[in-house]
Amino acid sequence: MRSIEHGKRNGFASLGKGGLNRDSFPMRLFAKGNARHWNPADIDFSQDARDIAAMTDDERWWTFALAAQFMAGEESVTQDLQPFVAAMAAEGRLADEMYLTQFVFEEAKHTDAFRRWFDAVGMTDDLHSYIEFNEHYMQIFTEELPASLYALADDPSPRNQVRASVTYNHIVEGTLALTGYFTWAKICTSRGILPGMQQVIKHIGDDERRHMAWGTFTCRRHVAADDAMYDVVDERMQELIVPSMGVVTGTFDKVEADGGQVPFGVDMNELAEYAMDKLGRRLGAIESARGADLAVIDVDASPEALEERFHVEDSRELAAAAI
Repeated sequence: MRSIEHGKRNGFASLGKGGLNRDSFPMRLFAKGNARHWNPADIDFSQDARDIAAMTDDERWWTFALAAQFMAGEESVTQDLQPFVAAMAAEGRLADEMYLTQFVFEEAKHTDAFRRWFDAVGMTDDLHSYIEFNEHYMQIFTEELPASLYALADDPSPRNQVRASVTYNHIVEGTLALTGYFTWAKICTSRGILPGMQQVIKHIGDDERRHMAWGTFTCRRHVAADDAMYDVVDERMQELIVPSMGVVTGTFDKVEADGGQVPFGVDMNELAEYAMDKLGRRLGAIESARGADLAVIDVDASPEALEERFHVEDSRELAAAAI
């Protein structure tokens, strides 16, 4: 029997009978990503620079802090995702491996987009002060994220894959980034500002809905194969809920400690409730895979449908708020 697992290769999936299974969920996500390429260099940030110049000090600081947290986060996942690609190779899952190479490319592109924005608005000095005040942010991105992903280099077991996916897809992307997109949309919609950043967030949101869907899919397939993996999902989420909420609330705490005012009408409780709602609904989607047929899980598009439903709900809410 032919194998394509790393270190055991004696054949090639693309040469096998039937070729690549384009109905598998990872291959569908890969095809969708190929159809949605965008180039950060094509985005015009000239109006954003004027909008930044017209802001108050509190507005400007908040905007830079949010953008800096995004940029550093995108850089982190670009660097730390490599072991997950290798883990898929070790398991012989070519479709997932192909899709994760697209992940890495997209995360690198997101990093470039934010850096281009900062350059365009004249922020070329060191920006570490916009993230280092938040101990929970530093914990997630300098400790939890790299530790969970690089654990796969030594042991790409289902348990470690689940822990890595929960950390990356469900906490970093599904909780922190998604809440950040919601914040950006409220800022930009409420004032009709930062058109370049609005384009960046639209493109990144499109990319990362696919990323989060893959994360849900990955956890679902492991839970379907071994019910004990659901406890691993829940355990890792419980470990990271407090620091992830600390990332969300830390910026509010910093503004208040410095005697400033939270700008743009952004509400901490609203953001925390938003983050927890999305996290809980993804957990429900993973739980529904308990006892499911693995063959069905591999072609089930419900994780992507869930992310698209979140997007529609957010769009409706933001449109109503703009009236």
